[in-house]
Amino acid sequence: MSNHFTFPSANKIVTFVDILRKRASHQSEEIVYTFLLDGERESDWLTYQALDRQARSIAATLQSYQTMGERALLLYPPGLEFVAAFFGCLYAGVVAVPVYPPRRNQKNTRLEAIIADAGATIVLTTASLLTTIQEALPVVNRHCIATDDLPNDVASAWQEPTINSQSLAFLQYTSGSTGMPKGVMVSHGNLVHNSTLIYQLFEHNPQSRGVIWLPLYHDMGLIGGVLQPLYGGFPVTLMSPISFLKKPLRWLQAISRYQATTSGGPDFAYDLACRRISPEQLSSLDLSSWKVAFSGAEPIRAQTLERFANYFSPCGFRREAFYPCYGMAETTLIVSGGLKTEPPIVRPLKARELEKNRVVSATEEEESIRFIVGCGRSWLNQKIVIVDPESLTLCEPDQVGEIWVSGASVAQGYWQQPEQTKQTFHSYLADTGEGSFLRTGDLGFLQDGELFITGRLKDLIIIQGRNHYPQDIEITVEQSHPSLRPSSGAAFTIEFAEQEKLVIAHEVERSSLRKLNPSEVIGAIRRAIAEEHDLQVYAVLLLKIGGIPQTSSGKVQRRACRERFLAGSLDVVADWSANPRNTAKFRYLEAEVESLSSQLQTSKQQGSLPELEINRVGIK
Repeated sequence: MSNHFTFPSANKIVTFVDILRKRASHQSEEIVYTFLLDGERESDWLTYQALDRQARSIAATLQSYQTMGERALLLYPPGLEFVAAFFGCLYAGVVAVPVYPPRRNQKNTRLEAIIADAGATIVLTTASLLTTIQEALPVVNRHCIATDDLPNDVASAWQEPTINSQSLAFLQYTSGSTGMPKGVMVSHGNLVHNSTLIYQLFEHNPQSRGVIWLPLYHDMGLIGGVLQPLYGGFPVTLMSPISFLKKPLRWLQAISRYQATTSGGPDFAYDLACRRISPEQLSSLDLSSWKVAFSGAEPIRAQTLERFANYFSPCGFRREAFYPCYGMAETTLIVSGGLKTEPPIVRPLKARELEKNRVVSATEEEESIRFIVGCGRSWLNQKIVIVDPESLTLCEPDQVGEIWVSGASVAQGYWQQPEQTKQTFHSYLADTGEGSFLRTGDLGFLQDGELFITGRLKDLIIIQGRNHYPQDIEITVEQSHPSLRPSSGAAFTIEFAEQEKLVIAHEVERSSLRKLNPSEVIGAIRRAIAEEHDLQVYAVLLLKIGGIPQTSSGKVQRRACRERFLAGSLDVVADWSANPRNTAKFRYLEAEVESLSSQLQTSKQQGSLPELEINRVGIK
């Protein structure tokens, strides 16, 4: 029997260095992390004592370079080497910067921007990736350390750093609104407070067990999948996101095999499981242990929850296990959640009233209903208010407004962006002077204390649980081909088959119209977005000059562009869609592209399209 360590109250702040040191002392031989190499086979595991030893070895190496307070890039493939490196940074007082590693023969624009913004002086990685990183990132003239290749006796040289709750722990990078990524500054106090919040909301205990496939370099995977189990003193099984995406059955098989009590992901994960796991495979699953099936990071659809609960009920899954929640990197992770034992709260609202920012209940028999899933309430001294984004005053209870948050989980701001930090993290109510609050940019309302998310004030794009700023995608598009007009494009999403799909609309230079090769341009756009953002495009529209709606000051009106797309009123030169129900198509303005008109007509008569190979995933 282990002498299990129980934490003090949430009011007594400690760091994760303290937490791991005490776990290593009281639960030294207990396994905390297990990694499934292909989502099925155990390939590696860490006890608390082994993790503490590895963290001290990495920290001592970092301390030998006098790196206290410096930033260290964590460039790792999925696996436990990342976990050890993250704690190694905490043990050394070094600011960790988790980022997905570079890929061979691909652009690394975003990664290079993060390196420049963070001013990283150290790169931590594995021996197998060291050469790839040095070749892919020639701009990295820094200490590159393979943390899985350190001498065994280094740990004894470690010296405990002088850190406290205000010390910076890591930078969580998000896409920037102007094409530059932003590093959210997360302190040790933020980590402990948010971990305490999750522990209480999920009602974790030493008998809890987790299964996580989420990326460890993102907040949900890192805070929820790595730090929360260590905080709570219970084991977690980790797997690569690719293992899940290739075969979603692996996720539920792991829950069944390890009798997990906590697991989850964005809405798309539950939908994917329903679509990709066959009825014949259900008999192999036992989901009766699953107590907290958290859902967050993107809009939560009532239809998805209903379909998943019905489909997997024969496997022992209970509807009450669903745990819709709300959070973001700027709040470390979680903001709100409900009661573990209660099923999700779903409110039917009149859609047309909601479009006017009014909350009006509807009966299920009415037309134009929108079902909104509740995301719980605020806990542990955090506060949520709904604010009119223009007047900066509190909204009425039946009014949709911007969600503002205050509390000890709110991060310290954006790295080296004081003006953006002031605007986003330090807002005050105009009518009462209360503050400061974090402006989330999300829209919603409170009803009997329950938070409901209705949309986004900003044009943030969320696909498969990942946030993308449209400006970043638009820059990628305009740089993908010389025929595209600079600063004249819009990236937005539409809902198709209950999923968010990316649409690109961009103007073509007038000088390029006569010699335009649509397949070449659209192919370049799709490749660039796939390489730079790991996104698949649902539709691409090439427009005439002036086709993108803009304000008088020249700002792109993405919502207006989306409305015109749905109405079919955009001034299109050529377009393409990946909708498998329709043939991918091109349309040409004959008056401006006369040289292509006869070719198009001939191709239509032959039942094909010029210079294109079309299949369900689009242009090759």
